[in-house]
Amino acid sequence: MPELDFRVPRLFVDAPLHEGQTVALERGQSNYLGNVLRLGAGDTILVFNGQDGEWRAAIAGRKRPDMLRANVIEAAEQCGILSLAAVADPMPLERFLDARNQKRLLVFCDEAADVADPFHALRERPAGGKGVDVLVGPEGGFAEDERTLLLRQPQIVKLALGPRVLRADTAAVAALALVQATLGDWIGRAK
Repeated sequence: MPELDFRVPRLFVDAPLHEGQTVALERGQSNYLGNVLRLGAGDTILVFNGQDGEWRAAIAGRKRPDMLRANVIEAAEQCGILSLAAVADPMPLERFLDARNQKRLLVFCDEAADVADPFHALRERPAGGKGVDVLVGPEGGFAEDERTLLLRQPQIVKLALGPRVLRADTAAVAALALVQATLGDWIGRAK
């Protein structure tokens, strides 16, 4: 019997398996690999289908940025805004932090934050016209080494979004609403 490596993730796939085969994963499997295990293009997993044995497979690139760009366009059409938010390819956190404009405010949303009043925290560190980057964590939250790396950034505000743990997509909407209400173009409008 071959020795099993339990450190490599294994997935059951409902498709024939052979060398060179490309298999589309189910949405839950993609979510598990990308958001829970934080694997990406080129990472290795093991796949089996109950008939063709177990195969070592590499994760191919995902088409998620195209779907996200379509969402951005639809939102702009519905909301009457004239600009589109940029949608970049997924990248490791460290590369994102190295590439970002250090003069922009970084709003780091973390369920482990002890900030009781996010409005006050945002007002204490205004963006100063340079812009705002909003970062929400992956499912399962940030790892301690990621938190340490983030807290070394200049112009940072660490926020909690309330007493509940939110899904990543819900947290992004909540964070954007909070930033818009505190620092955005709602400020200073006549009532």
